[in-house]
Amino acid sequence: MPIKIGQKPESSFSDPVGLLGDCHRRIESFLSLLIKIAQTGGCELNAERREALEKALRYFREAAPNHTRDEEESLFPRMRKSKNKQVQTALAALDTLEADHDKAEKVHAEVETLGQRWLAEGRLSTREAKRLSQVLDDLKKTYERHIAVEDSDIFPLAGNVLEKSDLAEVGREMAVRRGIRPGGKIY
Repeated sequence: MPIKIGQKPESSFSDPVGLLGDCHRRIESFLSLLIKIAQTGGCELNAERREALEKALRYFREAAPNHTRDEEESLFPRMRKSKNKQVQTALAALDTLEADHDKAEKVHAEVETLGQRWLAEGRLSTREAKRLSQVLDDLKKTYERHIAVEDSDIFPLAGNVLEKSDLAEVGREMAVRRGIRPGGKIY
């Protein structure tokens, strides 16, 4: 994504908690883009909307699942091992966040189906366009709550209580998931 003046620079794999927050900004941005496109009511796509729809669908199909794995396979398990009292209190939130991931995955599958139909057929029926808007609105509500909990509670807590070595391992796993070797080389 292009850098905007005044925007903080993206975090790196050496700051996995910051990188997870950066990913939330991308999720919000691409979801907002999908909602904006859906507001056209399924009408014929011009070149700009077509490209934006393809890009947003690709992000949620290819990149966003890595974010979920980053949390569920790397960060959350390390938090669950912590004996810290604050983390123990937060464990119930982790279960809710994982349920949100499952819900979002199902909704994204429907968005993908409708989006691909729109791309292939050039337009959506009124019923399909309405359904797309409904599921995107529901998804937005889920993400707003989900991201608020992670950004304000879970990520700062993880950054404060996990050992540096655990955080380094989370960052390494995140890089590997994206085909990047430690040290920055893509393989």
